[in-house]
Amino acid sequence: QLVESGGGSGQAGGSLDLSCSGSGYTIRYYYCLAWFRQAPGKEREMVATIERGGPTQYADSVKGRFSISKDNTNNALYLRMDSLTPEDTAMYFCAGDFKSTRGCATGAGDYKYWGQGTQVTVSS
Repeated sequence: QLVESGGGSGQAGGSLDLSCSGSGYTIRYYYCLAWFRQAPGKEREMVATIERGGPTQYADSVKGRFSISKDNTNNALYLRMDSLTPEDTAMYFCAGDFKSTRGCATGAGDYKYWGQGTQVTVSS
């Protein structure tokens, strides 16, 4: 019910943009939306979250470099990735949940709805 687009390959120091749209349930209906990533042999980790009302949070590893935003009118969730490093190479997933919580959860198990993932590869 979530579909990612964007990603691909980039150079270290460069930028890439990811998008995610809702199918069935549009973006506006999710209380929390998030971007996760998973590198080979590693656990899926939270990159950024955004609440329905707008508050965001970021993993320390991307703080100041990545920006999460959403556009309810256009049914879109975005992730802007600047100052990329090879360590950002991973499969990126958008995720959403309808549970109303005090702040968005950061664990993958807390999100019920997922996209299929899009690969981001950063070369040095």
